[in-house]
Amino acid sequence: MKYLVITNGSFGDLDWYRRRTGQFKKTVCADGGARYARELGIMPDWIVGDMDSISEHDRCFMEEEGVTFELHPAEKDSTDTQIALELAEREGGRDIVVWGGTGSRLDHNLSNIFSASSFLERGVDVVFESPDLSVYFVNKQLVVPGLPGDTVSLIALNSKVSGVDLSGFKYPLDRATLEMNWQWAVSNIVIDESPVVRLNSGILAVFHYKTPVP
Repeated sequence: MKYLVITNGSFGDLDWYRRRTGQFKKTVCADGGARYARELGIMPDWIVGDMDSISEHDRCFMEEEGVTFELHPAEKDSTDTQIALELAEREGGRDIVVWGGTGSRLDHNLSNIFSASSFLERGVDVVFESPDLSVYFVNKQLVVPGLPGDTVSLIALNSKVSGVDLSGFKYPLDRATLEMNWQWAVSNIVIDESPVVRLNSGILAVFHYKTPVP
């Protein structure tokens, strides 16, 4: 089932999200993500976290609408986004889309990306979506829904990611090895529609910028 996780990160053009609200079976909000759910006209199934960023107005509204709250202490080991992802998986989500998963906090961005990659090992696909950027996680093959001129970067999430092949890109790769402590497969350019990323072992984060970037 396809689940949506709404976090309290950066969104951009809200109309882009409104055009995509009908494709999800269930929705989980991470704390202050409830604000964006309201703005997008989405009634979440759950709101999780320590409730330090949700407004009192949004919290009262969601409680009156009967939304289920899963409260966690402020002093905890997991972030609210991690808790939301775990709940989505626990409730049967095998295809999870995250809105607002990136923002100004670099530590949160890295935490979200590395945490999301762990779900792939259990057969759960997670993708971060926004109007300008999608982040995918791949351990075998990914057909990037890209167009010529788009920018794609590969980030190794293991010490070594081996057997990396790229087709449909300006800079192809053939059985390359990428390493986590020295990232060099960044800012590639799509030259064919639906380019392909393949690998033999490890996990890659694939950053797809939907418009050309310098």
